[in-house]
Amino acid sequence: MKVKAENFYQILSPRWTALISTIDKEGKPNAAPFSFVTPVSSNPPLVLFAAAPQRHTLANVRETHEFVLNIVPEQLLDNLWICSKAFPKGVNEIIESGLSERKSRMVKAPGIKECLAWIECQLEFEREAGDHVLVVGKVINVECQNEFLKQGEFDVSRVKPVMHINGRRFAVAERTTQPKVQ
Repeated sequence: MKVKAENFYQILSPRWTALISTIDKEGKPNAAPFSFVTPVSSNPPLVLFAAAPQRHTLANVRETHEFVLNIVPEQLLDNLWICSKAFPKGVNEIIESGLSERKSRMVKAPGIKECLAWIECQLEFEREAGDHVLVVGKVINVECQNEFLKQGEFDVSRVKPVMHINGRRFAVAERTTQPKVQ
């Protein structure tokens, strides 16, 4: 069956979903879900997210040059969905969704306390790409709740991260596997 070219991203599903938290120049927090998120370099550590130009997240990153990727477990799916609503600028989606702020170590933007891990970033650069803006951040601090690490590695079976397919469709990753060939 043919798929419309503009729906190609559904074939690349599911995609890791993060709540990105930011602050504006007045220090007002914001949080919004993003699934167009990917690492782009290990050295230096860089991560990319794609934002629609009208998003408050993008405006805040442009003002403060920082953001936090908050890794969301399955039990926060409803909270994540509340954060996706179009609240007026200045409304704290973290509080509106029933979540709480967590002080970040290296950036002023708060993390989200109930999340599994926090990746603090400083803006490296942005670039327009079609109907989105690619935002690349340098990872400057990473923290994870101890219970989600197994022998120092992120344990997907314990984490059960939220993965976005499209619209209101999500998947939950529950296990890892390895190729049998050497």
